[in-house]
Formats: sequence, structure tokens, C-alpha cells
Amino acid sequence: MSPEESRSVALEAARQILIEMGPQAVTLKAVASRIDRTHANLLHHFGSAAGLQKALAAYLADTVCATIGRKMAESGPGERNMREIVDLAFDAFGSGGAGALATWMAATGNDDALDPVIEAIHRLIDGLTPDAHEKRLLHEDTLALVLMAMGDAQLGGSMADALGLPRDTARVLATDLIKGRIAAFLAEQDAKG
Repeated sequence: MSPEESRSVALEAARQILIEMGPQAVTLKAVASRIDRTHANLLHHFGSAAGLQKALAAYLADTVCATIGRKMAESGPGERNMREIVDLAFDAFGSGGAGALATWMAATGNDDALDPVIEAIHRLIDGLTPDAHEKRLLHEDTLALVLMAMGDAQLGGSMADALGLPRDTARVLATDLIKGRIAAFLAEQDAKG
């Protein structure tokens, strides 16, 4: 395998470990065992467990941002299926493990844990529109969406249960918020002519 292929296989194995056993289980030893490589081989690729986790965060962010980017490119701002995009983000942070990984990395002192996520988001948004006003809207909506998805991944189930709300309430609220903001932005653009 080429170094890039070996790295990719290791990141996919790390993703599976994350989903199956949680972020604390994403170690060089566990990934090496899963893909029948040596600890030293993975140390060469990632430098440390923190390096592996940061690379995994980047891998997860790049994957979900690419999928969201494709969905957003399929239609204009007022025609997008926002619930589908919200679900992709919530799933990435929830069942995809990105929320648990980011929380774990921050709790264990990896201060730049979210840098790869932020970089992937910037690449996505910068590629969608050259318009500064629309870019600002996308940044604000992304902030709200990521915070809601992270919070939902950590507390959403227990909060919804405690409040007697359906489990997908946060997703519905995120969708409504973003759709309303897009509608207001488009109305403002129309008014400007």
C-alpha cells in the first residue's frame, strides 16, 4: 500500500473504533491491531495518539463537509432540503462520533481539537459562494448548526426525554431556524433588486 492508502485505511479503522467503542478507544495500538499493522507504523503516520485523533477529526469533517457540499450544490439557497443537511450534520456529530471525539480531545488537553473541523467548514463555505453577505449567513448558520449538533450529541436524548419532547426536536428547530434565516436573506436580496 502507498503511504496515502495506508493512512486512509488507518483512519477508516479509527472511525469504526470511534463508533463502536468511543473516543477513548481510538489509540495507535487499537488501530494498528485492527488493520494488522505495527504501532511503529502508525506512529510514523500520525506521530501520537493525539495526532491520530486530530487526523480522524479532519477525516470526519472532510467527509461530512464533502457530502453537505454536494447536497448544497444540487440546488439554490431557497430550494435546498435543509432537513437533509441538518440530519447529515447531526448524524456526523451523534452516531458518527464526531461530537464525542471533539469533546474527548478538548477534555484531554488537545486545545486545537476543532481546528480540522473549522478548516473543513471554511473550505466548504468558501467554495459555495463568492458573495460576502451570503458567506456571512453561511458562517452564522454553520455556527448554530454545529453547536446544536454537538449539544444534541452530548445531551439531546436525555434533555428531550426530561422535557417530554420527541427525540428529533433539536433537528426540527435547527431546520426551522436555518430555513427562516435563508428566507429572510433571500427576501432582503430581492428587496435590494
